[in-house]
Amino acid sequence: MTGALGLASLALIGCRRSDADAGYALALGETGASPDIPSPRPTPTLDETLGHIRLARAAEVRTLISVRYDPAYVSLDYPGGDVPDNTGVCADVIIRAYRALDTDLQVAIHEDMRANFQAYPTFWGLTRPDRNIDHRRVLNLETYFNRCGDALAVDLTDAEIEPGDLASWRVGGHLPHIGIASTARDSEGRRLFVHNIGAGPQLEACLDAWPRTGLFRHRPWVS
Repeated sequence: MTGALGLASLALIGCRRSDADAGYALALGETGASPDIPSPRPTPTLDETLGHIRLARAAEVRTLISVRYDPAYVSLDYPGGDVPDNTGVCADVIIRAYRALDTDLQVAIHEDMRANFQAYPTFWGLTRPDRNIDHRRVLNLETYFNRCGDALAVDLTDAEIEPGDLASWRVGGHLPHIGIASTARDSEGRRLFVHNIGAGPQLEACLDAWPRTGLFRHRPWVS
């Protein structure tokens, strides 16, 4: 089932906490506090507590844009390279959502592949990283999220999925696919995912539509 979102519901996209509100700093040695008293934990920033909501909202915004499915190889700028905004594949939904939170997976994956090329799949016959395409491949995204320690149990229930969580599947048992959990649920209470399987970014309750190969909670803004 496809969900519908109004622009008003996407208001959290632009909200960011100022640096002044980012948290508390306490130096016990300067305040004279007893060393036996543990330092309080810093107050979480808005990005730490609501970053996954902003990530999900950023993905939801992509459903408002007409996108033609196009897996063609394109030479990209670096960093921040992207295919034309009206084209893309399933991985581009993920890349674009994270960029809305100043996280560039093109750079992150390219740098990790430069240092650990042997850890990544070699199905494409490459002998070195390619910053134009590596981050746009589901298998590389899965590998990177696993290497970051962000994998969740693949059999989590729908109720355990949080906004911004990532799911990967094998459509038809072999075609890699990836999507991102939204903030919305359908009339039956199922979590809607933003994904592009050919008709542009869509909101659908598809967690169990195909065999799952991965669930991830990648939140690099959380310290």
